[in-house]
Amino acid sequence: MTFLISWQLYQGRLHPVLAHFSKLTEEQDKALMGPDIKLVGRWHDLVSGTGVCIVESDSIEAVTAYALKWNSEMEITVQPVVDDAMAREMGDRLSL
Repeated sequence: MTFLISWQLYQGRLHPVLAHFSKLTEEQDKALMGPDIKLVGRWHDLVSGTGVCIVESDSIEAVTAYALKWNSEMEITVQPVVDDAMAREMGDRLSL
């Protein structure tokens, strides 16, 4: 499954969180996600303290556990999403 994770840093937390994040190695970042999550991409709006990432996982538990590691610093939403092909397939089923 594919998940869209979006966040908004809590007021006053941008600089401390960015300082922490910038020191994480790629290996440490992957370890925080765990073996059941594949990062597709992550984008940051540093001015507003917001961002999004796309991850793939067969485990909602793994995605939730990852989000919980950061939710003391930011408001986080996790949404399952589908690609165009799946959306079309689901749309075809509705038109029956």
